[in-house]
Amino acid sequence: MRLGFQHSYCALSNRFYAPIAPTPVPEPQLIVFNAPLAEELGLEPNVLEPEAAGIFSGNHLPEDAKPIAMAYAGHQFGAFVPSLGDGRAILLGELQGRDGTVRDLQLKGAGRTPFSRNGDGRAVVAPMLREFLISEAMHALGVPTTRSLAVVGTGEHVFRERALPGAVLTRVAASHVRVGTFQYFAARDDQDAVRELLDYVIARHYRPAREADVPALAVLKEVTQRQIALIANWMLLGFIHGVMNTDNMAISGETIDYGPCAFMDTYDPRTVFSSIDHSGRYAYANQPVIAQWNLARFAETLLFLIDPVPDKAVGLATEVIEPFVAQFDARFLAGMRRKIGLSSEVEGDVELVKRLLHTMQHAQADFTLTFRRLVFAAERPSDPATRREAFGESSDFDEWLRDWQQRLAIDPQTLAERVASMRAANPAFIPRNHRVQAALAAAEEGDYSLMRRLSAILKRPYDDQPDAWEYGQPPSPPERVLQTFCGT
Repeated sequence: MRLGFQHSYCALSNRFYAPIAPTPVPEPQLIVFNAPLAEELGLEPNVLEPEAAGIFSGNHLPEDAKPIAMAYAGHQFGAFVPSLGDGRAILLGELQGRDGTVRDLQLKGAGRTPFSRNGDGRAVVAPMLREFLISEAMHALGVPTTRSLAVVGTGEHVFRERALPGAVLTRVAASHVRVGTFQYFAARDDQDAVRELLDYVIARHYRPAREADVPALAVLKEVTQRQIALIANWMLLGFIHGVMNTDNMAISGETIDYGPCAFMDTYDPRTVFSSIDHSGRYAYANQPVIAQWNLARFAETLLFLIDPVPDKAVGLATEVIEPFVAQFDARFLAGMRRKIGLSSEVEGDVELVKRLLHTMQHAQADFTLTFRRLVFAAERPSDPATRREAFGESSDFDEWLRDWQQRLAIDPQTLAERVASMRAANPAFIPRNHRVQAALAAAEEGDYSLMRRLSAILKRPYDDQPDAWEYGQPPSPPERVLQTFCGT
């Protein structure tokens, strides 16, 4: 079978990757297949699905695949590791979709590569299904993200804390070039490779930069703006990536690597879920500053291409990176205005948003549910029963709601426009940690029914879905998931 692969990354110098075939697995079994995504990629789902277990396990690659493992470095929790690379992921090639967009197709968990170090190159069912669920949920929520085409069970066990069923995920991405890819070559003082990689990124993602006076600076500016938009999207949904290392920042502006990620239940800006983030480096509230820090590392790799005079290059790059947090704050505020039903800008909106978040934190309110309930409060502003049902007997909420309703009174939207806008900004359903955990625990025992049920609900996150009401509710105390794990 041929899938129509292109191989632009293989056209780069061979120092960018290592050719490597997936390691065969004993009993491939298709667990989940994303037929709508296959259609988007220009594939024929009905033809592909019967062959999917063999293809997406790596056992029977398409004739036109050229499997490679990509080289990259990265700062991991602030410490630089000069050689990381795809230790358990193998890129098969690129597909041009029906919309003309070119996307990578990568097998994650496909076996050892030259970058595996001491790893086994394998993945287990639960983390791969976790990435499938959450990446597809993020897509449905409107967040730029890698996607998931399939998960295939391998019929073998992988040893972590205990023996667990193995799996391979097929990941789809705009590309897999990361900040860490640039760092890999910059750390080796390989300026020719950095220049070649920048040319590749411009051709694939930032073509207008070709015409800029300083293409490297134009790319830095655009990558920065995409990261501002991305991190704002995360935080407006209560999403915590969990491992914002530079090797997990995609140059394309997509969310990549769904390891120890999670959505907040109770609002607290200090929230951390990752079991390995002991200092809170990647806590919810730290994500904008970390993104800025990562971009500074990206800028460092480009300095010689920005200007031959080092001090001038640093100055030009600093002008791009330094305003990041202020620009993020403006983007986040614009998003929060939409979430609380405002279409205009009035002095005092910042304080109104801050007061709401402070009240939510003090009341230990659920992030997603609070904003969804505001939709109902906006829809029926004169109904005290609706307000009580949504926010209980909280005097702090009463005071804020009064001021919010006064602010709504001077906003130019009609009630119908406001409610529609708020519904589109405030999901009813997110991948709640306890629901994800329950689905994954069942999947480890061979029961995929909960995973399929949850996946179907998450495809329509902004719809009310009365028959799935319980999936929109926060966990009870015994159900709370306080830690997530990377799966390696």
